[in-house]
Amino acid sequence: MNITRRNFSKAGLGAISLAAMGAGSALAGPEHMIRKAIPSSGEMVPVIGLGTNRFGVGDDGAKRAALQATLRRFHQLGGTVIDTAPMYRSSESVLGDLITDLGIRRDLFVATKTDKDGGADATDAQMRESQRRLQTEKIDLMQVHNLIGWQDALPVLREWQQEGLVRYIGITTSRARQYEEFERVMLQEDLDFIQINYSLEQREAAERLLPLAADRGMGVIINRAFGGGRIFEKVGNQLLPDWAMEFGCESWAQFLLKYALGHPAATLSIPGMTKEHHVDDNFGAAHGRLPDAEERRRQEAFFDTL
Repeated sequence: MNITRRNFSKAGLGAISLAAMGAGSALAGPEHMIRKAIPSSGEMVPVIGLGTNRFGVGDDGAKRAALQATLRRFHQLGGTVIDTAPMYRSSESVLGDLITDLGIRRDLFVATKTDKDGGADATDAQMRESQRRLQTEKIDLMQVHNLIGWQDALPVLREWQQEGLVRYIGITTSRARQYEEFERVMLQEDLDFIQINYSLEQREAAERLLPLAADRGMGVIINRAFGGGRIFEKVGNQLLPDWAMEFGCESWAQFLLKYALGHPAATLSIPGMTKEHHVDDNFGAAHGRLPDAEERRRQEAFFDTL
């Protein structure tokens, strides 16, 4: 059976998730949302952000309308952190238009990336283009994507940060084969954030990189909290264990997100969301409480038996 995100969410309770129905903890209100502090500043951010690698819909009016509804819902539920990138096709431009149309820029924490391997000038030019597309002078977080050209890029990011055009800087990866180099950069550079893949399916980052981020005072943005896609097939129609309700899980999406966010080093996760019911479901993970160390080990043991 091909398990889609729609079926995957339903499998949590054997029916449409409570959050998606409008009766779950996602609707408890932004004031009750779990937030964590950015280590370098103490600024508090919600633990659920928005990944936008599927926002590159160009000028398609119907698709833009659906994404605008998703973004509006994200904002209504108290979401602030939005992660995008120039390499996500037209995502930056689409986001710039949607954010402007909704009039919510002041409420958001906008993160994007640079991936130029052509020296400082190329990085600077790409960042200026991101400003234009996102329709904002100040970018909250600028990240070097997959370490591409990081030696030349990081000094440019620091210059922008000193000029007040960028608030935070960081590096990203979603590839375990980059972990060795990623660790070296973390050891030698002062960074506000790292962004890295971490999930019940892909736990390698917890061995060295997540503890190192905690030691170095770096915020951690979790990407791929749903793993590499095989999680959907592995879970299948399995029902959530009863004990998942002890830390507020009403769907498999929340089970997976709360696992990743429960790591002490994790600051937030950025699941991709293109529909309003995705937002409702995922925001359930930002309410109640996060699993403790013993509960997270239980999640691992349960998942490993599937």
